[in-house]
Amino acid sequence: MYQDKKISLIIPCFDEEQGISQILRDVPLLIDEVIVIDNGSKDQTAQVAERLGARVIFESQRGYGRAYLTGFAAAMGDIIVTMDGDNSYPITAVPVLVTHMIDRELDFISGCRFPLEQKDSMPLLNRIGNRLLTLCFNLTAATWLRDSQSGMWVFRREILKGISLVHPGMCFSEEIKMEVILSGKHRFVEFPIPYNERLGRAKLRRWRDGAQNLLFLFQKRLSIALRRRG
Repeated sequence: MYQDKKISLIIPCFDEEQGISQILRDVPLLIDEVIVIDNGSKDQTAQVAERLGARVIFESQRGYGRAYLTGFAAAMGDIIVTMDGDNSYPITAVPVLVTHMIDRELDFISGCRFPLEQKDSMPLLNRIGNRLLTLCFNLTAATWLRDSQSGMWVFRREILKGISLVHPGMCFSEEIKMEVILSGKHRFVEFPIPYNERLGRAKLRRWRDGAQNLLFLFQKRLSIALRRRG
C-alpha cells in the first residue's frame, strides 16, 4: 500500500525472459502485486517471472491489447502501472509517477520518452514513425502529446469502467489514451521518463504496425463521435 492505495504492475510479455528478469529484480517496494501476462512465449519468460515473485497469467490469444485486457481484469490495485517486458521503460521511475499522480489528483499519466536521453535507445525509423503517429493522434483528438505511442502508463483503475477498449493489438496504446482524453472526465498528463535500448528481440513490425495504427486512429475517432451522438 502507498498512501492507502494498492498498486498493481502489469507487464505483457512475449519471449521476454531477458528483459523481465531485469525488471523484476528492481521492483519498487510500493508495488503490491506484479502481474505478468505470458502471451504465448516459447522461452522461459513465465518460469523466470514466477521465480522472481510475479503472478503469471497465460493468455493464449495473441496481441498486446488482448494481454492488457486480461491483466486489467485480474488486477486488484487501485492504481495500475504498465510497461513492456523488454526493460526499455524505467521501473525505477514508478515511485515518482505514482506520487505525482496522487499528489496532483490525476487520473492518467502517460510516460513521455521524448526528447530521448539516449538517442541510440530507439532506432531512427521508429523515431520517425512515432512522430508521424503522434502528429496524427494530436490532429484527430484535438490535443497535444509528445508521445502517443508510449507503453508506460499510470492510472486509476476506476477509469476503466467509463471507457471502451477493444483493440487486441498494438493500437491499444493509442486507444486507451484517446478514450481517456476525449472522455472529458479524466485528468490526463504526460510525464518525462528515460528510455533504454530494449533487451531481446524486437517484435515491432514497423510498416505493418505503423499502417494499422494510423488507420485505427481515424476509425477510433469516428467510433467515439458516433457513440456520443447515440
